[in-house]
Amino acid sequence: MDTSTSVDTHHEPHAHDAHEHHELGWWRKYIFSTDHKVIGIQYGLCGLSFLFFGFCLMMLMRWQLAYPGQALPVIGKWLPHIFGPGIADGKMTPDFYNSLGAMHGTIMIFAGVVPLAFAAFGNFVVPLQIGAPDMTFPKVNAASFWAFGVGGVIMMISFFVPGGPAKSGWTSYTPLADISDTGPGHNPLFNGQTLWLIGFIFLISSSLLGAVNFITTIIQLRAKGLTWMRLPFFVWAQFVTAFLLLLAFPPLEAAIVMQLMDRVAHTSFFLPAGLVVNGAPANISGGGSPLLWQHLFWFLGHPEVYVLILPAFGIVAEILANNSRKPLWGYKSLVFSVLVIGFLSFIVWAHHMWMTGMGSAVSAFFQTTTLLISIPSVIILSAFFISLWGGSIRFNVPMLFTTAFLPMFGIGGLTGIPLAFNSADLYLHDTYYIIAHFHYIVAPGTIFGLFAGVYYWFPKATGRKMSEFWGKVHFWPTLICMNAIFLPMFLQGMAGMHRRWYDGGQGWTLANAHTVWGLTGFEWNKPISWAAWIMGLAQIPFIINFFWSIKHGEKVNDNPWEATTLEWTAPSPPPHGNFVTTPVAYRGPYEYSLPGRERDYTMQNEPVEPDERTRRKPPADLVHA
Repeated sequence: MDTSTSVDTHHEPHAHDAHEHHELGWWRKYIFSTDHKVIGIQYGLCGLSFLFFGFCLMMLMRWQLAYPGQALPVIGKWLPHIFGPGIADGKMTPDFYNSLGAMHGTIMIFAGVVPLAFAAFGNFVVPLQIGAPDMTFPKVNAASFWAFGVGGVIMMISFFVPGGPAKSGWTSYTPLADISDTGPGHNPLFNGQTLWLIGFIFLISSSLLGAVNFITTIIQLRAKGLTWMRLPFFVWAQFVTAFLLLLAFPPLEAAIVMQLMDRVAHTSFFLPAGLVVNGAPANISGGGSPLLWQHLFWFLGHPEVYVLILPAFGIVAEILANNSRKPLWGYKSLVFSVLVIGFLSFIVWAHHMWMTGMGSAVSAFFQTTTLLISIPSVIILSAFFISLWGGSIRFNVPMLFTTAFLPMFGIGGLTGIPLAFNSADLYLHDTYYIIAHFHYIVAPGTIFGLFAGVYYWFPKATGRKMSEFWGKVHFWPTLICMNAIFLPMFLQGMAGMHRRWYDGGQGWTLANAHTVWGLTGFEWNKPISWAAWIMGLAQIPFIINFFWSIKHGEKVNDNPWEATTLEWTAPSPPPHGNFVTTPVAYRGPYEYSLPGRERDYTMQNEPVEPDERTRRKPPADLVHA
């Protein structure tokens, strides 16, 4: 759709047929589409697929940690045909374990959560919530998806090249990342680490194109009457997220190009002089700085945390207001909090670098900003909890994931406070405490928010609801296993267990000097791994429920949740152009339980009645009380 197209052409669901003179073919309609809804669904399906694949890599790692050196049962004899000698006879080598760790982190974050949280939900929901017919730049939108697709394919190809995929961690730290997978037996281009860099360039380009589109769309295409303070909180969250991507990704893309040049053109952006590799001096020009890579990576790396969590905040806000049947508490404080988070997230990155020996003045600055950024996060979480107070709460499946999100994110946030202090972080750095802290934010935090969003907006995308029963079968084992996986990791980390020990700490006296509840750090790996595998099985009901409900789910009307925002005024599923009549916003996004109303929800496109302001005022006796 061209942005110059008049909104009036979209008054009828099939008005576009008269202008295009023919029905789009299947490939043009569903594969190479420029419709924001189709692109959102494409991002969603691909993002969920990458999430599941990245989770499978983690389940393989958990076997090695629980039963180091033992062959994987059942599937072990097949894996060498897929992954090569790194897992010969079903037994995992240290190099292959490192590869799984690097690719698990990369795929889950950059090919899974970011495309799902930002691109999928943003593409499908944001134009509908602001009353727009499409994104501002539909072809750029399509290009962003295909850049993501190319990047994901390149990442997958790296599993099948000699030497296997990247081995330098999801952070790709130099100088290891500059020299790994080089030399005899490795193609200069088709090797794991180089393909990781090339694939990452496409993934970053995808996010940048999407960010420009989101910012422009939210600024330019809002419906009449939809002022900034009438925007749904989800739109605010996506708006700030787009700015984070737009400002933080270019430094990392420049760094990746420099690291790629170090590998293929023998430059030394990140390679220091005097480097010794395998006991011999490296034949390089030198003069580079490994710390420069860390600065450039973490300048994206910490805003990236909020790229993951802010869309989840937005989803949680929508579902919380809808299912508590009352307005969000402190809407303006929520908006200003995400704006403050967006600003502060750019001046906290060096708390990932306490081990580099920075001076006391610099470390004091980053400690201070890290503590400051916790304040708006606490405001948001507190506003969500207060929004539940006095509500008429409906515990449907989206609400179950939403309410579980709140304490899970709270645990992740509170356990991050000790890491803000370099004195504590020197001990906890690179232990399983870090794994537990980060995953509580991203796994039972962000991913619970994403599951809630899938269940919540599924009826808008398909016209059918997912099964409530199977949704609860999905929710409860996932919640229990998620905590069984990550809570013990705090104990392992405080016992000194390193996050990169490929044998799970077997035989390491530091990690096994103390027992917690009768188990040493290494022995905790078995119950953690079993919980991970059970949680993997718990995702099967979700997968079946998702695809079965597309055709056989309960049919619903255009507003099955009795919500108030503009996307629920569009047909389900929305046609090309989204709306039968151009929407106009007359009120804020969360007008639930207004006094004197026949219904307990008032949609944004319902005109304000002359006496509504009077009826909103509380009774005089209540004021005096």
